[in-house]
Amino acid sequence: MWIYERDGAVDIHINDELVMKKPHPCGNNRFLVLRVGMDFKIRCIGCGREVMTPRKKVEHNIRQVFRDGEKITV
Repeated sequence: MWIYERDGAVDIHINDELVMKKPHPCGNNRFLVLRVGMDFKIRCIGCGREVMTPRKKVEHNIRQVFRDGEKITV
């Protein structure tokens, strides 16, 4: 189960590691969160490319979230 804030958004913090449903073109599906707000700035852990993506799109495509090396999803 997700940890939600009051407004219904998923509780994601800077330096969280996201495992996404779809991989980046380099083949890796793990991303590091660099910026949180209406948009997310995430960095592909495989190739280092940084991408700005709308919050809604990122939240829809998250499979797992790791914070300090520990999984915080069910």
